[in-house]
Amino acid sequence: MAEPNATINVGMNLFEKLFSGVFANILLAISILLIGFIIGKVLGRLIKKVLHDFKLDPALKKSIGLKISLENMISSFISYSIFLISILMALNQVGVTAFILNIIATAIILLITVSIILALKDLVPNFFAGIKIAQKEMVKPGDTISFDKITAKVVDVTVTETKLESKSGDIIFIPNSLLLKKIIKIPKRKIK
Repeated sequence: MAEPNATINVGMNLFEKLFSGVFANILLAISILLIGFIIGKVLGRLIKKVLHDFKLDPALKKSIGLKISLENMISSFISYSIFLISILMALNQVGVTAFILNIIATAIILLITVSIILALKDLVPNFFAGIKIAQKEMVKPGDTISFDKITAKVVDVTVTETKLESKSGDIIFIPNSLLLKKIIKIPKRKIK
């Protein structure tokens, strides 16, 4: 009779050794996640309340005309940062941090690359059009031009855009690439 009990005890000890560390790590990871999410949510609300008490949004709206809620953006950023840190700590507890960090880093690099490409999509053609306009002196400050049923005076020509002022005083910004594509009339001056 002693042999079956000894076999059961050996089996239980082996089971405890194999799975006690794994289950403990999983429970600790879940605890880290829950505590991190609670802290992130509470701290986000607290920051939002403090910023609201300082009247950040009305002050920014009054001073610089900012229409987005900076209070919400800052509080959300803090909350999501704490969420991310708690997720990374939980993954570290389970032992899969390096793989996940590589995926996150790759996604961030891809996102930054796509953002830069999209940002340069309009900048590059306007830049080269601005160089062509400057070299050929197609329009200069002081010229009066007709462009898409608009007659206006050229106020400034930069590398990326041309600033016009209409007869009624309206300021019009035209991208240089659009200015090159459209037919413009410049009275009383020859272009080089």
